[in-house]
Amino acid sequence: MISTKGRYAIRVMIDIAKNYDGKCIPLKDIAERQGISKKYLEAIVKEMVAGKLVIGASGKGGGYKLSREPEEYTIGEIIELMEGTLTPVACLVEGAEPCPRNKKCETLPLWKEYSKLTRDFFYGKKLSDYI
Repeated sequence: MISTKGRYAIRVMIDIAKNYDGKCIPLKDIAERQGISKKYLEAIVKEMVAGKLVIGASGKGGGYKLSREPEEYTIGEIIELMEGTLTPVACLVEGAEPCPRNKKCETLPLWKEYSKLTRDFFYGKKLSDYI
């Protein structure tokens, strides 16, 4: 399940992309347009800045802007930054210890297919598709 943090991050990214006019967009403006608490958004954009999805500037004229063009972002990368891996089971996470049941696990093909469908879906969607 994708939490409000992940969903709001996508909404923030879309809002910034739609409303960018060459200047940073104040968080209070995003919060008002999106109907989300500014305090909650502060925590979200802090993670987004740390993950280099957005650039933040403080002071007069401060706010946030995208760090690259909207078509260069995938929805999958936004979700994974905010939520962690999209992989549904631990044994499929990159770098995971090999599962002792790997060769005889009847459900592994199911999880591999689900993981591929999810990843292909979210990484196949660009931020620019929603602006």
